[in-house]
Order: sequence, then C-alpha cells, then structure tokens
Amino acid sequence: MKITAPPRGPGQRKQDVLDRLAREMDIWVATADAEGVPCLVPLWFVWEGESVWLCTRLTNPTGRNLRDGGRVRLALGHTRDVVLIDGEVETFGLREAPSAAAQAFLAKTGWDPREDGASYAWFRVRPLAVQAWHETRELRKRHIMRDGAWTV
Repeated sequence: MKITAPPRGPGQRKQDVLDRLAREMDIWVATADAEGVPCLVPLWFVWEGESVWLCTRLTNPTGRNLRDGGRVRLALGHTRDVVLIDGEVETFGLREAPSAAAQAFLAKTGWDPREDGASYAWFRVRPLAVQAWHETRELRKRHIMRDGAWTV
C-alpha cells in the first residue's frame, strides 16, 4: 500500500484481515507469565471456525503462559501494515482439538502435531478485539472488533 493511498473503510479492513488470516503462515504471539515477564514468539497458525488455532509445547514459556494466563495478543504484519488481535485462550490436549481445526492446521502448515511424540497442546484464541491499520492515516477507526463482535 502506498503512503498516499486513501484510508480503507472498515469493511475493507475487515476483509483484508480475514484474507491475511487465511493466507499467512506465521503470527506473533505475545504472552506474559504470572510475574508479568513478557514472551514474544512467532508461531504457525490457522484461522478456523472464527478462531485462531496455535500449537506449541506446554513445557515452553509460551505454552505455559497461554494455558495459565488465558489471554494473548497476536500480531500480523510489519509496522506499516498492522493487525493486532486480543483474545481469550482455551487449551486443548494434543488429541482433544476439534478435527476440523487440526486438519486445517495440517493442510496449511504440512505438520500434524498429533503425530509428534512431544508434549504439544492446542490453543484456540477467540478474538475479543481486532485493530487494523496502514500508516498513521488509518489510525482513526482502526478498531474493527470490540467485545468479540465485528464493528462492521
């Protein structure tokens, strides 16, 4: 997007976010532990059933923080094309995730964590808030979801 392009409307921003969630492979995952120590890592993800699905080990800081904290901030894009998603996390055992989510993850990433012998778990992130903007000209009206409902 060029810096001189007019701002997108809310409907276009929502569609652009949904397109990116379908297309992109990696998402930044920001969590914190009980003492507030932050952790930021990229993970593979899939958008399935109005939720973001992640898979990582319960033995690493991100897995523990997702399970114990129940909240997460996800980010797509670079500093000139931003998507921020704040959500609630639900944890599923390795073989407890809905089949549709696990199959969609496999189709997108080529990896099936259910076949891995490690201590992986699934995490469903239900978006509560979504912001999307290009450059400063789109900071206004960047909130396209609030309280779990799309504003457009």
